Amino acid sequence: MTMMYNNFLLALGPGWMTVVILLAVWSLVWKGMALWKSARRAHKVWFVVLLVTNTVGILDILYLYVFSKKSKSVER
Repeated sequence: MTMMYNNFLLALGPGWMTVVILLAVWSLVWKGMALWKSARRAHKVWFVVLLVTNTVGILDILYLYVFSKKSKSVER
C-alpha cells in the first residue's frame, strides 16, 4: 500500500506540493478573517461552524460577504 502511495505522489510531479501549500495559505487567510469577524460580532454558532469545517475558504468567504452584513438601522 505504501509503495502504491509513493508512486502516486511521484506521478503528480514536483508542483503538487506547491498547490497544497497555496490552498492551505488561501484557506488560512479566509478562515482567520471570518473567525475574527464572527468573534467580534459574538456569532458563537458561526464561530464553531467556521472553526470545525474546512471548505478551502468557500464558507468563510460566504460568511464574510453574505451572512455577516450589518443590518441597516432606520434613523429616526
